[in-house]
Amino acid sequence: MRACLICDDHALVRGAIGSAIAGRWPAAEILGASDFPSAWDLAGRKPDLILTDLGMPGAEPLAGVGELMRICGGVPVIVVTGSHDDTLLLDLLAMGVAGFLPKTSEVDVMLAAIALVLAGGRYLPPRVAELLATAPPDVATPRAAVLRLTDRQCSVLKLIALGNSNKEIAIALGLSPATVKTHVAQVLATINAANRTDAAVKAREAGLV
Repeated sequence: MRACLICDDHALVRGAIGSAIAGRWPAAEILGASDFPSAWDLAGRKPDLILTDLGMPGAEPLAGVGELMRICGGVPVIVVTGSHDDTLLLDLLAMGVAGFLPKTSEVDVMLAAIALVLAGGRYLPPRVAELLATAPPDVATPRAAVLRLTDRQCSVLKLIALGNSNKEIAIALGLSPATVKTHVAQVLATINAANRTDAAVKAREAGLV
């Protein structure tokens, strides 16, 4: 990782997250923002990853994160939050955030989530995955669910729908089998598929294949 932007209005939180990331990726430049306007400015530098709180000065959560994602142009954004607002979390998923990290997460969990996202995946903690699985029909339709996948995960789902094994997917996408296994698990969780066959059906219903 070349650079990481950490957005939180508490300096201690930014420092703690930054220290953990520096320990795992010592060459990465750590950027920090305490409000949304500052975060928007730094997002223009296109870091490799953005971690952001929701409750920062300068904008409402959805507007703040939405503008952050617009400016950064495809840079993965992980929301670090303690929010239990189900509607807000679902809206953020629909916007395409790369994942959520509860503020109570252990450092090892945070670093594993970051590694997954940097590899093209999406990290959904158990509560968010359950929320997605029990979302109302207008939120949990196959098309809406597929829109929450990253480009890499869409590619994996398409190959699943075409009947490819994990080994074949790994070869097709130039990934390791372990990475493909992780992507498959995240895809199934995100689209609420019981198994690969169910995932293939949902992919066809969503018009992916």
